[in-house]
Amino acid sequence: AANKYKVDVVGLSGLITPSLDEMIFVAKEFEKAGLTMPILIGGATTSKMHTAVKISPQYFTPEHPVIHVLDASRSVGVVSSLIAKDEDYVQEIMEEYTELREEYYAGLEDRKFVDLEKAAKKKYAIDFDATPVAPMPNECGVHVIDNYTLDMVLPYIDWNPFFQTWELRGRYPNRGYPKIFDDEHVGKEAKDLFDNAQEMLMEIVAQKTMRLKGVVGIFPANRSDDGEDVEVWTDQGRTEVKATFCMLRQQAEKDNEPYYSQADFVAPKGHADHIGMFAVSCFGAEELAAKYESDNDDYKKIMAQALADRLVEAFAEAVHKDMRTKTWGYAAEEDMKAEDLLKVKYDGIRPAPGYPSQPDHSEKSTMWDLIQAKELAGIELSDTLSMMPASSVSALVFAHPKSQYFAVGQVGKDQVESYSKRKGVGLEQGEKWLSSILNYDRD
Repeated sequence: AANKYKVDVVGLSGLITPSLDEMIFVAKEFEKAGLTMPILIGGATTSKMHTAVKISPQYFTPEHPVIHVLDASRSVGVVSSLIAKDEDYVQEIMEEYTELREEYYAGLEDRKFVDLEKAAKKKYAIDFDATPVAPMPNECGVHVIDNYTLDMVLPYIDWNPFFQTWELRGRYPNRGYPKIFDDEHVGKEAKDLFDNAQEMLMEIVAQKTMRLKGVVGIFPANRSDDGEDVEVWTDQGRTEVKATFCMLRQQAEKDNEPYYSQADFVAPKGHADHIGMFAVSCFGAEELAAKYESDNDDYKKIMAQALADRLVEAFAEAVHKDMRTKTWGYAAEEDMKAEDLLKVKYDGIRPAPGYPSQPDHSEKSTMWDLIQAKELAGIELSDTLSMMPASSVSALVFAHPKSQYFAVGQVGKDQVESYSKRKGVGLEQGEKWLSSILNYDRD
């Protein structure tokens, strides 16, 4: 299509990790086809470092550079420089990316990793006798959540990411909401933006142009015998495995610290442990954004999308609280203010597949099968495992008070081979899903 329509520039956008691999593939294909238009890289999962190290070498030349653009609003200036054939600009990018690659590979030489066997022996060892598992849930199984109105989740909104969406960042000590309004550089702009957001939010609530729906599941579960995965049982008899969540373990060498895996937070067989999960969405945002787009009102379109993201994150906060205090009920006495919830002062965690503690998005498929997110709540997964609608949140829920957030970081080939085998896929497929965290170059 790029050749057919003789475009000046091609933009590639990536929202989730698998997109990174596709961008590398596209750059290689452009080179093979002898194309000569520049490529712009953007999206939530991308970075300047990844572009410089993984994508740029496949295609970048002075005639057709590959450039990472942090935000869509900055693409105008980049494209203008490219169309104007600004050779100095392109040369500066080339030199910067060369430095980034050298920095990256120098860092790899300094970094050491342990093999999976050694990491597993030094896992995060919870004494489940001294600190028992959470009590039997009040309600096991799958439950549709469709009783939340928009006004019910407003107290749970975290406004800090909203300002980040608009590239507004206050300086210390006025970095976060609401202190950002006092910042001498962006305070007035932030307050005006916030007031506009409140006006649209009240309209959305009053006119019910968006709605919330989700699904929650709580299942009996135990750590696998090898300690690397979490097995979900069909029932409390715990004799038949219904599904398995494959987990990843840290391998970057440490001094006197454990090598974490999410599997460590679930008790081995012999303990009546459970695992929870949910998928929630804000419906109607895409239709509202399309309406504003048809009116050529990009500002309101972006505002509607940003508010939908805040509403679904607030919905996720409320649903997780309900799981802790009611559905699972392991923290029935919990009584926290909204600001304390946002600071994660409660017991347990809710990491999402694709995030640092489990960077593989493909684990969403297991979750979707268990809680029937598509059938019961209308939340779908794309071929690349993006959630649809876009304003959606999913997570696994771990109840143990010693569970914690962490980043897996880079992993070695021995773990990728083990992980692929446990998932029942070939090494090539496993490497594709984990491409962003491999500590080696693929063949």
